[in-house]
Amino acid sequence: TMSEVEETINRIRTHKGVTGIVIVNSEGVPIRSTFESKQTLQYSALISQLATKARSVIRDLDPQNDLTFLRIRSKKHEIMVAPDREYILIVIQDPNADSA
Repeated sequence: TMSEVEETINRIRTHKGVTGIVIVNSEGVPIRSTFESKQTLQYSALISQLATKARSVIRDLDPQNDLTFLRIRSKKHEIMVAPDREYILIVIQDPNADSA
């Protein structure tokens, strides 16, 4: 339900270093976001493409397997992607929040 989604978002937002959350549907269309429109669209399009690619790589390596979680770490951000059948949860955080 939508209230469960809101609860989850609010819970994740309170975690240290979390800078944003985007939830996209299976077509990669953003259904909920804590970002401005431009960033929301960028993350939605790019990360859903990457998740789709990652899932197909996992399946190509082993057809019995599936992608459950994807974590990307760069100098500035850590992007965590949790794909589901209906939607993809994308959480962006600052990995240096602890040391700041």
